[in-house]
Amino acid sequence: MPSVGVKIYSVFFKLLLRHRLQSLASAGGLDNAAFGVSCRPDEATAPPNPAFSAAADGVASKDLHIDPNSSLSVRIFLPTPPPPHAHPRRASDPTPTAPAAGAPYRGYLPHAVASPRAAASARRRLPIVVQFHGGGFVTGSNTAAANDAFCRRVAKLCDAIVVAVGYRLAPESRYPAAFEDGVKVLKWITKQANLAMMTKVRGGVDTFGASTVEPWIAAHGDPARCVLLGASCGANIADYVTRKVVEDGKPFDPVKVVAQVLMYPFFIGSVPTHSEIRLANSYFYDKSTCLLAWRLFLSDKEFNLDHPAANPLAPGRGGPPLKCMPPTLTVIAEHDWMRDRAIAYSEELRKVNVDSPVLDYKDTVHEFATLDVFLKTPQAQACAEDIAIWMKKYISLRGHEFSY
Repeated sequence: MPSVGVKIYSVFFKLLLRHRLQSLASAGGLDNAAFGVSCRPDEATAPPNPAFSAAADGVASKDLHIDPNSSLSVRIFLPTPPPPHAHPRRASDPTPTAPAAGAPYRGYLPHAVASPRAAASARRRLPIVVQFHGGGFVTGSNTAAANDAFCRRVAKLCDAIVVAVGYRLAPESRYPAAFEDGVKVLKWITKQANLAMMTKVRGGVDTFGASTVEPWIAAHGDPARCVLLGASCGANIADYVTRKVVEDGKPFDPVKVVAQVLMYPFFIGSVPTHSEIRLANSYFYDKSTCLLAWRLFLSDKEFNLDHPAANPLAPGRGGPPLKCMPPTLTVIAEHDWMRDRAIAYSEELRKVNVDSPVLDYKDTVHEFATLDVFLKTPQAQACAEDIAIWMKKYISLRGHEFSY
């Protein structure tokens, strides 16, 4: 069972969250705001850090506003290339020199490294992890301090570029805004990959096109090794975007979604499961509060617990057959009322021979690996490490050296 301190914190957390949702619901007149918001002003955020020198974990980050017609933004996390002395030195290699204090990141510039081996490392291609934060579609952001710390952890453990998506929040932007934003980000990565390929051809991109190339993704990103990762409601978005890529494939070329990770997905349905009945008043995110979030996300006309955004196994949902889905890792918590439906979705994937393991963590609650109060717990750290081990089965260039 969670500790007494966690239980007390949970009570205040639920009271504050319910008050915030009720305030948003009573505001009214916010539907279909085209520009929308991707962050609440009362939430703590972490500033971007484009230089490695100030980052103790060696992960640089920067923010980009990628859609002029909405508040959609991304925060990109890039792990530092291994230092020159991390490779076996040859007698012919120059003596490596440490970067000056405060020096900006220069990893994508081959002339900035000390040896040919280091230059090859600087040009190495990294897999891309597209991350969608949680918050019931209503709160949270890609720049929140807890989300920033989690993404840094993933970037470091997986040696991957992490693109954290700041999608539009409800009720200012109701369904399908957040889902459409997820698709837009993947198309933006597709555009970056295509521009990067065109710059290799002399005269392939004009001055304006070259100016829109994002250097971190263009120089280091490998679009053929893309993983979608979502926490809570972000898992719903990740699953939707994956289905769109599987269904429409060609517009996303050369991006290939090789796997997805669904962390305690925000699934629900009209017929209650055993866990929804037994754990309805569970810690942090109880069922009644989550229903209020769903009412803020779906319009009155669309509200239905078997809505395609809410229930992945609802009859007549449409989309591609489950057998076409990529490998899917599902993370669940012991004291989460949404766990049964996540397990059921994973079981349906396994029935059609999709690699779909479930990681079930004891004495944990919803968002145990991404909520600020839990980030330093052994369960949260173990969860990130387990996700990295599983993902490396599909993003490693050396093959399946990791396996469950």
